[in-house]
Amino acid sequence: MSNKPLPTGEYAVGTFTHTIYTDREEVLAPGTKRTVPVRVYYPVSKGSAEGMSKVRYMSRELADALKKAMHAPINYDKSEAAGENVSECYENAPKIEGKKFPLVMFSHGFGSYREANSYLCLELVSHGYVVISVGHPYDAALTELDDGTKIGLYKDATKKQYEPFLPGAMKVLKLTKAKGTDRELADRLDELQNKYCKFIMSRIDTWVEDTLSAVDYAKESLSDIVDFSYGIGATGHSLGGAVAYMLCLYNDEFACGANLDGALFGNNKGKILRKPFVQFSCKQNLGVSTRPYIDHTKPVYQLFFNKMQHIGFSDMKHMIPISAIVGKIDSDLVHEYVCKTHLDLFDSYLKKTKDHIELNSCEYISFKEYEPDIKE
Repeated sequence: MSNKPLPTGEYAVGTFTHTIYTDREEVLAPGTKRTVPVRVYYPVSKGSAEGMSKVRYMSRELADALKKAMHAPINYDKSEAAGENVSECYENAPKIEGKKFPLVMFSHGFGSYREANSYLCLELVSHGYVVISVGHPYDAALTELDDGTKIGLYKDATKKQYEPFLPGAMKVLKLTKAKGTDRELADRLDELQNKYCKFIMSRIDTWVEDTLSAVDYAKESLSDIVDFSYGIGATGHSLGGAVAYMLCLYNDEFACGANLDGALFGNNKGKILRKPFVQFSCKQNLGVSTRPYIDHTKPVYQLFFNKMQHIGFSDMKHMIPISAIVGKIDSDLVHEYVCKTHLDLFDSYLKKTKDHIELNSCEYISFKEYEPDIKE
């Protein structure tokens, strides 16, 4: 973790966690209710954070869970001994009195963890956003609640991604390499998911509800730091990115969104996207992420990362220097493009301090804007 990027904005970052207890039945643990653990990141003045201790990045239990779920070679003891197991934010740092900021909701990927994209969250907050990162119990490598409860990954999670698993996995792999128009590929994914991916589709619905529960919590408890008049931004990695797309598709409170390399599972065929959206993709998932490019009334943007791996869109790109896991692109370059694109997106369509996203392609990263294909 020694080469982790530092936030570049004018603010330091405060943080705290909170567990939301809902009335929804937990279908993966019958007889219990769904919990939604969130981490809130918020802007604070740099002066007020001086002398405060930084937050621990991960627990030993989480490191062990990630090794098991992601086969991630994380050396927890080495990181602890070197003093590197810290996040660039401060527990319960004093809020800025009388100042409110736009809200962005983030969701991690399937089998990942709540702080998996903390470097992106910290950068957004340092530039004047409140970010709530939503944990999704039983779908994360490990979920840690404020009362000390630890919830592992649902025991049948992997095999239930595709049912039956082998034919479904082969069909998805074939589709990632398929050729066709954006609409043809999107319709093929829809056909495939309805045949093999009912479990994943149900988890997207659950995650959407988790996120809306977190929005309700923000309205009830964070009105001193969140200005809801801007609307809300949504983003996420992998399955969390598909959730961001669904939030923008179905919920009027969300003004814009981004998807970090998520295959676009979910009930979205024939629906019209009326929010600006950014789709990040690598070659691995290019063929299963075409839905945003069709049937939209606002600008949609594509960032394609060549020689990139799916997990490289998370913090892992700075934690595991193994190209087979995170890709061959320089991790700082990836972080720069991911953060700048998100800031341009939210500055343009939440704060409205810019007109639109402005990016230049480079050797490994290509940028494309899709003009609306539906007029309203």
